[in-house]
Amino acid sequence: MSYRTEEIAYVQPAEPAAGARTAQQRTTAEYRALDAAHHVHPFSDMGALNRSGSRVIVKAHGVYLWDSEGNKIIDGMAGLWCVNVGYGRKELANAAYRQMEQLPYYNTFFKTTHPPVIELSALLAELAPEPFNHFFYCNSGSEANDTVLRIVHRYWATQGKHSKKVVISRKNGYHGSTIAGGTLGGMGYMHEQMPSKVENIVHIDQPYFFGEANSSQTPEEFALARAQQLEMKILEIGADNVAAFIGEPFQGAGGVIFPASTYWPEIERICRKYDVLLVADEVIGGFGRTGEWFAHQHFGFKPDLITMAKGLTSGYVPMGAVGLNDRIAKAIIENGEFNHGLTYSGHPVAAAVAVANLKLLRDETIVERVKTDTGPYFQKKLRDTFAHHPIVGEIAGAGLVAGLQLAEEPASRKRFANGGDVGGVCRDFCFNGNLIMRASGDRMLLSPPLVISKQEIDELVSKAKQAIDATATQLGIS
Repeated sequence: MSYRTEEIAYVQPAEPAAGARTAQQRTTAEYRALDAAHHVHPFSDMGALNRSGSRVIVKAHGVYLWDSEGNKIIDGMAGLWCVNVGYGRKELANAAYRQMEQLPYYNTFFKTTHPPVIELSALLAELAPEPFNHFFYCNSGSEANDTVLRIVHRYWATQGKHSKKVVISRKNGYHGSTIAGGTLGGMGYMHEQMPSKVENIVHIDQPYFFGEANSSQTPEEFALARAQQLEMKILEIGADNVAAFIGEPFQGAGGVIFPASTYWPEIERICRKYDVLLVADEVIGGFGRTGEWFAHQHFGFKPDLITMAKGLTSGYVPMGAVGLNDRIAKAIIENGEFNHGLTYSGHPVAAAVAVANLKLLRDETIVERVKTDTGPYFQKKLRDTFAHHPIVGEIAGAGLVAGLQLAEEPASRKRFANGGDVGGVCRDFCFNGNLIMRASGDRMLLSPPLVISKQEIDELVSKAKQAIDATATQLGIS
């Protein structure tokens, strides 16, 4: 029996009845008690969470979730930026099932390969921009960014430039939660709990106009000045010592921060001038989020390496990857053994699901629809709805990703002194109103599944407005 990805027409499954108990063996109270007794959640105050009790999610379909008490919730975050094709796609479940029956696991270490990873690599080469034709696989975005460090250092070693070791990143950037990924990222609250950070990683300031520009700067002037910090840092360290610059095309977890058009061309110019590799972290932006297959295409620059995960499988199974352009790949391939890999690199089930997922994105023209139809509708709807809101100071984004800046005085860009608290209040209003909208400090983030309809966008934005209105009322601002 040979590997194949069966083309199955998508049939919308029936929605569960309101309040239906779905494959549930325990009561909500029992689930919460067991969760508190044995489960340590990521990025959570476990004491506070255990006192309040976790919300138990039991079912999902399309852009909706259902909890153990039958509440229907619209998912404005596509899980964690990842469920691009929406929940309940039987094509992906079927791809995983067929592969598990045929070849559930084998490694790619022992001079072996398998059809799913071959098919995935060929398909990615078709979908990625030139000259990306080679891919290394891992399990997550964090691992992809760990891997890209290994590739960067190996590349410069093959070129005889062993002093090129320093990687420059940005404050408030996010590149994962391993020690290496967390060090690459510029999240201060993460660094506080990481005494053993990775060496040879330094940071420059982020291009966050609303929060950090002075009153006389235009967005374009500010973005250019922030980009030019890269050149200053390279000169400070010495170009012979700088290996790479890594950045998310737009900062995701940092608040959906979209730099002005002057930023990325200047970053690219500087990297080329000083022979520094340019790495695009596409873990969030990749696979259609901005209306392009990769977010760097939206911003108009050309990286040397791309890290990816999330939308690669739409979150149905874990998988990450690094895309190498032809120059980097040639150096790695032609210069002996690359001493890096993971047990699950190119896992056959993950690869089979990724192939099925990417074919859905391609064949159903989902990415194109985000660019020309639902994305523009979503962006306009947000801007029309919040144009004169008393606590919304900025709406940033493109396609189906957006950040809404909550501010005490929007016109003067005065932020709340306790912005994280305000964002938390708004997030809780969202959750209680059956909307998932994430808070990053005092910025509210939206990144719904790419299959969301205009009617569902209307519902999402309406619920977001209710939550932000309630936040303003609680703050005494009207």
